[in-house]
Parts: sequence; structure tokens; C-alpha cells
Amino acid sequence: MTASPSASPSSAAHGFDLEALLRAIPKVELHCHLFGTVRHETFKQLNLRAGSPLAADEIEGFYTRGEKPVGVLRVLRALDAELVRNPDDLHQLTLEYLQDAAQHNVRHAEFSWNPTGTVQVSGIPYALAQGAIVRAIRDAKQQFGIDGRLIGAIDREASPAAALEMVEWMAANRCDEAIGIGIDYREVDRPPELFTEAYARARQVGLRTTAHAGEFGMPWTNVRTALDVLRVDRIDHGYTVVDAPEFARECAERGVLFTVVPTNSYYLRTLPPERWALDHPIRRMPGLGLRIHPNTDDPTLHKVTPTQAWLMMVRDFGFGLDDLRGFMLNGLDGAWIDETQRRDWRAQWSDAFDHLRSRLDDAPPSSQAHA
Repeated sequence: MTASPSASPSSAAHGFDLEALLRAIPKVELHCHLFGTVRHETFKQLNLRAGSPLAADEIEGFYTRGEKPVGVLRVLRALDAELVRNPDDLHQLTLEYLQDAAQHNVRHAEFSWNPTGTVQVSGIPYALAQGAIVRAIRDAKQQFGIDGRLIGAIDREASPAAALEMVEWMAANRCDEAIGIGIDYREVDRPPELFTEAYARARQVGLRTTAHAGEFGMPWTNVRTALDVLRVDRIDHGYTVVDAPEFARECAERGVLFTVVPTNSYYLRTLPPERWALDHPIRRMPGLGLRIHPNTDDPTLHKVTPTQAWLMMVRDFGFGLDDLRGFMLNGLDGAWIDETQRRDWRAQWSDAFDHLRSRLDDAPPSSQAHA
């Protein structure tokens, strides 16, 4: 059982197939973690430089997608604890991620980074760390034509005081590229209300907000808390909202965007292989009127590219081209961009999608109803 996409169901030996279309369509990426994007070779080089604190099989396991990824959290934490040692490392990781995303026609990427780990564990002062990432964002714009925006991610396994401290770092180092905050890591026993003060402060200083909620089977009430107490702009994951249809309808009426991840491992581990794609909440969410947008989350860890994430929406969840066009526009509506750019991109990207669609050799159904 794996979430690694295979060839497109409409792949052909020649012509323009579905996978080619999904690579070519302009995209935003709104849900991606910087430390989950590290190239395999870069990871090995960082480990070698540090004296190989991680065994080779631990690193290989990070890049092997299976039923139950083992030791993933240790490897992620090792980046802060042992491998990332200076601002140039953060510049390299950011530039490589944005280059890789641009190869799949991601035009705008809002990606998360955990400042608490970098400052407290890696020992890199916040201003220097953010400066290196922002420099890479600007370099990527020049070199690859991709816009990047940085989300400071609260480590929910740390204390509420650490979360507030992170927001204060961002407030003291404001720039256009460091646009908002999020929250990630283990949701179990770490409900969103723990971080109410940090989110209030973020809104006060003009930062945008998102939060992981309703992931890994955590209750739908975490989604409600993120929206109504933390007052976030959008929700990352949010799958258990389907367990509360009335609240889901409220979310639909409010136009909440859910940044979903086709490769999320919880459902791969907990649902039978033959039922995984049929019972996954992603399949049900649009049928409840919810606005969703597919993302990679941790592309190297999940062995997925932006193109493949979109392909899974067709291959695994049965969505059609009309659905995909809507998901593309949902992403634009949820992106933290100015209204003029949003309006221009909606028009340009809709035309681009329709043109690419007209070239498709073997199109899937235009849309599909989902219970």
C-alpha cells in the first residue's frame, strides 16, 4: 500500500496526456513544509558534513514510502538538531525546493518553516535564518520565475510561550515574504486552543494565519476551534470535518479553504488497501460543498511532486477536469496575494487551463459527483 503515484491512467505513447496537462497547468502550493522538501543528495551531504549522526538506512527510510514510515520524526528533528548549522543551509534548502516546485509550474508557493527549532536547537538567530530564506525566495524569483512566501510554523509540541515568542520574532523582522503563521507537528493531545494568544498576536501585527487541524483522525472540533477561536484564514488538512455535516455546511457557506494532501499517511495506515481511496475524506469533501486544494505537504518524504498530487485527485479520488479547474481557482482564492494579482491570475490561469484541456488526447470525465 503506497501513495506514490504511478503512470497516468490516460498516458499515451505520444500526444498530450493527462499527466502532461497536470504538469503544465499553473499552480499555487499552499501547504508544504521546508524540511519535508530536502533533496536526497542534499540530505546525505548535510549528514556527511555533520559526521554522519544518522545511519544510512535512517536516511534511506526517509525517502522510502511505505505503509508505516518509521523514524520519520527523528529524521526531521535531526535537521534542526544536527544537520542545519548555518543560514546558508537554509538558503540552499529553500532555493532547491522552489526550483523543484517551479519545474511543475508552481507559480506561487507558501511554505512552512519551524523557527523554534532553528533558533533553539540549531542555534541560528532568527533574523539571520529568516534573512537567508527570504534571500533564497528572491533568488528563486529571479532564476526560476516562482513567487515564494514564508509561513512561520508553530511547533505544537513546544509550549504556548514558545509559540508567542516565535510570533514576536516575526513581528520584529517583518518583510513582505514572511507573510503568516501556521501550526504543525503532532496534533494528538495538542489542541489548537493552546496557542490562542500566539494567534491573537499574529493577527494584531498583520500576519495571515492557517493551522493544521483535523489531521490524523483528530476530532472535527479542532477544525471549529481553529476557525472560531484562532480565527484562521484557512485550514490545513481538516479531514474530520466530514464527521460533522452541519458544521461542514457552515464551512462551505463561509468559503473556508481546506489545503488537502492526497499522500497524507494516516488514511494509508488505517484504511484497508482496497478501501483507502474510496473511504478517504478528500473524496467526500467537495460533495459537502467544501472548497479544497491539493498540495504536496512533504514532497520528498511523501515521494510526490505537485504534478503527482494533482494526478492522484483523478486517479485515486475520481475527480474530473471541471473539478480540477475548480481546485485550481480555489487555491488562487485562498492564496495570500493581493486582489489585483488574484483577479489577473484567475483570468489568465482559467484561459491556460482551458487551452491545455483542448489539447488533451484522452480526457477523463468533466466532473464526478462525490458522496
